[in-house]
Amino acid sequence: MSLDLIQTVALAGVVLFVGYYIRRIITPLAVYNIPAPVVGGLLVAGLLTANRVYFALPVKFDTTLQSPLMIAFFTTIGFGASVGLLRVGGPAVIIFFLFSTAMAFAQNLIGAGVALALGQNPLMGVLAGSVTLTGGPATGLAFAPEFEAAGVPAAATLAVAAAMVGIVSGGILGGPIGTYLVRRSPDTRKSPTPIEQPVAHHVVEDGLPPPATTKVPEGEDVESYDLLKAIVLILVAMWAGSWLTIGFTRLGLTLPAYIGAMLVAAVIRNIDDVTGIFGLSQRTIDDVGNVALSIFLVMALMTLRLWELVGLAMPLAIMLTAQLAAVGAAAVFLVWPLMRRDYEAAVMSSGFIGFMLGTTANAMANMKALVERYGPAPKAFLVVPMVGAFFIDFTNALIITAFLNYFS
Repeated sequence: MSLDLIQTVALAGVVLFVGYYIRRIITPLAVYNIPAPVVGGLLVAGLLTANRVYFALPVKFDTTLQSPLMIAFFTTIGFGASVGLLRVGGPAVIIFFLFSTAMAFAQNLIGAGVALALGQNPLMGVLAGSVTLTGGPATGLAFAPEFEAAGVPAAATLAVAAAMVGIVSGGILGGPIGTYLVRRSPDTRKSPTPIEQPVAHHVVEDGLPPPATTKVPEGEDVESYDLLKAIVLILVAMWAGSWLTIGFTRLGLTLPAYIGAMLVAAVIRNIDDVTGIFGLSQRTIDDVGNVALSIFLVMALMTLRLWELVGLAMPLAIMLTAQLAAVGAAAVFLVWPLMRRDYEAAVMSSGFIGFMLGTTANAMANMKALVERYGPAPKAFLVVPMVGAFFIDFTNALIITAFLNYFS
């Protein structure tokens, strides 16, 4: 059976909503922030694996749009890389961001070192490092073709396995370690009622001065005009970024396809921060990015070859155990003291574990559990989403590329 481009995208959309439904009825999936695209996509991958074992019926998908959707998502990350946003967050954001970047670098050193000790390709350790832990399943799947080309077998399947372990572990470890640090903090708070905290993606527009008002053509709806503008600017950044990537290639630098688009998007964003010429809505850009990410993830996961993971399970488990220990230790012995050993620092440490092992959703869930018990932590809810949702993805991509080039 072969599905053409439209049929493949349509199936991906259906599978995505199946994933949302399964998350609603299986509570632990939501508790540990397992993304709906991952739930639905892995279900299809499992069914296709069973088909391969028992029926051997060929199923082919047209994944032509998979790469453009992936590049579109990372382009929206580039639009979040605002220098002005760093200034608004103050020194705490910059310190937290620099340390998180250093930890992403350390994750790859740890992964490569453990892999070499086990007699494996060091790039397998990098894949089980910042690629999938700091980066999550999207980054892992985006880089998988480069890792496979560099000699890592079943890179996509390994990436998803490592990312899932990281997401679950980030949710499990973040709460207990955060609670331990809160109890050690001199200003532990008590709150009788749950505290509402700002949503991660609202930080951008609530923290910065609003951009210059853009004139909307007469008869146009404001929201649809902003959406149209966001899509066009994303496409322009992807277009210009493709030429930038070609330029890097001619200079001898091997970079993922989306790096150029991310850089162009970051330039557009910072020009707009200063001039207001585009009147960008980061919320709208985030929405477009989330749609692209969801469809990309489902399409990528549907084609996973899960049977290839069996022989690599033990080395992967050892690498991930080392990574979990390193991130937990870093939160207790480095992040907490670095951020001044107070209650806010304890909440930030919990969030740090969430996004350095999983996703920003994990970080927010970890922190929300603490503030509902002990009281508000506004500084933590400003710093962690800024770094986890925007800036770390940008520097992590550059770190991964450096390791990929070094070990290739």
